[in-house]
Amino acid sequence: MKKDIHPTYFPEAVVTCACGNSWTTGSTQEAIRTDICSNCHPFYTGEQRIVDTEGQVDRFMKKLQARESHIADQKAQDDERLSPTRPIAELELGSRVEKALEEAGITEVGHAMEKLELGDAAILEIKGFGRKSLADLKKGLRRLGYELPEPEAIST
Repeated sequence: MKKDIHPTYFPEAVVTCACGNSWTTGSTQEAIRTDICSNCHPFYTGEQRIVDTEGQVDRFMKKLQARESHIADQKAQDDERLSPTRPIAELELGSRVEKALEEAGITEVGHAMEKLELGDAAILEIKGFGRKSLADLKKGLRRLGYELPEPEAIST
């Protein structure tokens, strides 16, 4: 075994906590300072407090707030994107189709959705609006994320 390679051992090393508690133990350091001990640790004391020596709780809370605000912003964008007051012109159906819908009083997506609830025949009754226009309307609504209503079932 090599000589003089081991550190000096102090059998009466003093450990001092930030709360003022101190005790002796064996160590390679003569004096040890600690932030928390069994007299002040929440696990042993039963006291409900957060031990935050490096600001980890604050960083976590900031991240949590940022996440919540991001989710709220996303929800607001989704609500705005799926608004029934969105103009039909944003569907990019073409000027002829948009004009036919406008003459029928359908200027917003919500109006078109109400007509679609009545069935395809109700919207096909509009002058200048055919099957291709209906397919384009449905495709445009789906592309923007709208769920198309099921036509009302005719009871017999």
